[in-house]
Amino acid sequence: MARIRVLVVDDHRIFAESLAAALAAEPDVDVSAAGSGPAALRALERAAAEGRGYDVLLVDAELGALTSSGAHAVPVPVPRPEEGGVVDGISLVAGVRSNRPAVRSVVLAEKDDPRVAARALQAGASGWVAKDCSLQRLLSVIRGVLRDETHLPPALLTGVLRELTAARKHRTESERLVESLTPREREVLRCMVAGLGRKAVAERLFLSPHTVRTHMQNVLGKLGVHSTLAAVALARRAGVGPAEHVLRGDVVERGGQLAQ
Repeated sequence: MARIRVLVVDDHRIFAESLAAALAAEPDVDVSAAGSGPAALRALERAAAEGRGYDVLLVDAELGALTSSGAHAVPVPVPRPEEGGVVDGISLVAGVRSNRPAVRSVVLAEKDDPRVAARALQAGASGWVAKDCSLQRLLSVIRGVLRDETHLPPALLTGVLRELTAARKHRTESERLVESLTPREREVLRCMVAGLGRKAVAERLFLSPHTVRTHMQNVLGKLGVHSTLAAVALARRAGVGPAEHVLRGDVVERGGQLAQ
């Protein structure tokens, strides 16, 4: 019998352990639990190194939404296993989809939210399931996504389609604005997406800080925004990623990053 390896990722310990125990009772399911995004990434890394990678990731929709102090956390986009800090659920899905495309992600939610569900699908999730659904329903979704099916509650379908259509419209407008930039301005924008400050951009591109400041001001003006964070958000909607030479650098400042 082919066994399905499942990793439950939820920072609510009682729920994660209870769900893992219920799934473990199935004869064809091996299951583990992780209490945070970084812990999940480390578990995925270990399992892959041992040649027994996970098949399905069950991710809490609100993973990392609050820190232990109750303050809203800043999500880390497409994180690496060795990174600590807070990783939100959608960023975890996106990172796993990018780095381990064979792993299917299913989002577990306490309430149906078309906007969050649309973001999850865009990030690469294969399913959206209510946390209070039956075990048989969850197992059906797990087995379905392994057949490359996408599972979404019928009640969410209209709202999700509306959100995806709106996102496509915003992306088209964002792409048009990014295309109005000169090649150098686009390069500066990609450095901004990587979270680099003015001084770091100047060092990477071998420009003076004054020149970089001028380019940044031009970028903000052409994109019609008033802050670096807004420019980064617009760039990500347009599909702009960080510059390759920035990714190869030793230090990347993360203060200006936003989750996709």
